[in-house]
Amino acid sequence: MRYALISDIHANLPALDAVLADIARRANVDATYHLGDLVGYAPWPNETIGRLRAAGIPGVAGNYDSTVATGYKHCGCRYEDPRQEELSHLSFAWTLQHTSDESKAFLRGLPFRVDLRPLGGHAGGPTVTLLHGNQVLNTVYVHEDRTDDFLANMGSAVGARPGDVVCFGHTHKPWHRVVDGIHFVNTGSVGRPKDGDSRAGYIVLDVGESGRVGVEIVRVGYDVEQAAKAIVASSLPDGFADYLRSGGRSMAVTARS
Repeated sequence: MRYALISDIHANLPALDAVLADIARRANVDATYHLGDLVGYAPWPNETIGRLRAAGIPGVAGNYDSTVATGYKHCGCRYEDPRQEELSHLSFAWTLQHTSDESKAFLRGLPFRVDLRPLGGHAGGPTVTLLHGNQVLNTVYVHEDRTDDFLANMGSAVGARPGDVVCFGHTHKPWHRVVDGIHFVNTGSVGRPKDGDSRAGYIVLDVGESGRVGVEIVRVGYDVEQAAKAIVASSLPDGFADYLRSGGRSMAVTARS
């Protein structure tokens, strides 16, 4: 079974369209799932949700999704720089105002976690668990520098066994590591990468018989200027446009969203 896993779209419709087109060109992708953070930072929250709904793409709630859906006091993001903290509040207020009631109702209905059984639920095959942050909160960052012990505890908490796969987003940087036989996969970001590569990103996960697990990190070029100009034309902070252009490297201190 081969899955396309997309995450952290953050209302960047041109990036999402490019990724969906790339997935459609792959005849061997069986299903597509999203790992949350559909909205925030870019001016297409309702259009992004509408595109996913029209395509029938299921998934889980990111921190931005659940906080916008419930009208929380902030997005649940964490920043190390006061200016980025200020900008995050501006983005959240804008997104709250411009996300429709219908879209918020959709976000409220997203589950926290999804478990997939690629070989069928009737057999003792591997499980693929989809989260946004970790197994407790969708605001927890699972960065690549997390220790093996941290990942092992995370795997145990979700009930993972050797051969299983635990997937998550939130950090906007893709990576893959195996700890105690369990695959941990960060799906990166479609709409707001932070690894210095401005291209949209997603993961192709291939789970087969006999414990075979393949992880492909995919990058897709898209019209970044279209997204940047739309941000500038909106009342969102202009700095979000430069952030997209630089792949997250435009700020002196990298923001974590």
